[in-house]
Amino acid sequence: MADQIEATPEIREYVRAVSLREDPILTELREETAGLPAGTAMQLMAEEGQLLALLVGLCGATSVLEIGTFTGYSTLCMARALPAGGTVVTLDVNERWPAIGAGYWKRAGVADRIDARIGDATKTLAALADERGGESFDLVFIDADKANYGTYYEAALDLTRLGGLIVIDNTLFFGRVVDPDSQDPDTTAVRALNASLRDDPRVEVSMLTMADGITLARKK
Repeated sequence: MADQIEATPEIREYVRAVSLREDPILTELREETAGLPAGTAMQLMAEEGQLLALLVGLCGATSVLEIGTFTGYSTLCMARALPAGGTVVTLDVNERWPAIGAGYWKRAGVADRIDARIGDATKTLAALADERGGESFDLVFIDADKANYGTYYEAALDLTRLGGLIVIDNTLFFGRVVDPDSQDPDTTAVRALNASLRDDPRVEVSMLTMADGITLARKK
């Protein structure tokens, strides 16, 4: 059986050269984000944004929930993949970062598909459940503070329709999940979620070793 090849810099550049379709608007947003404090560390990989757009299309999604907007690169990728009338509801605790993405959303012609909500995510998720009811989203993308990943996942599961998809970013968390000396709240929360997902009978699950770890959980 063939083992997984090492993702050398040369392999990553090859993959990017033959598969990435990032356009100038996305490139400009990514480059502006990279210039922010910790922007590079928090920035979504362009390849991951493209994967998210593909998953939105594969799900036939018309309603997407994003927990963690930052500067809205992933938001833009998913909004573009929606059909007319589709919506991305995106949550962030700080209005400063989504405000950067808003201009790019407008330039891309999808600002009307994006509903940005600012505030504590746990409270906003509870409000969405009251407002829209359960199982009201086709796809949920989680990329926010790691210490609350377990809480976000449970809320996402309630809000995702049967057969819908939950995508969780950073599930390898800079490799810290395999470092026994990493016992900070963020790493332990990611580890705990990873372990629980493996045995969660409510979903089908697959962890990808792409980017910083991406886990796909399809609601059964």
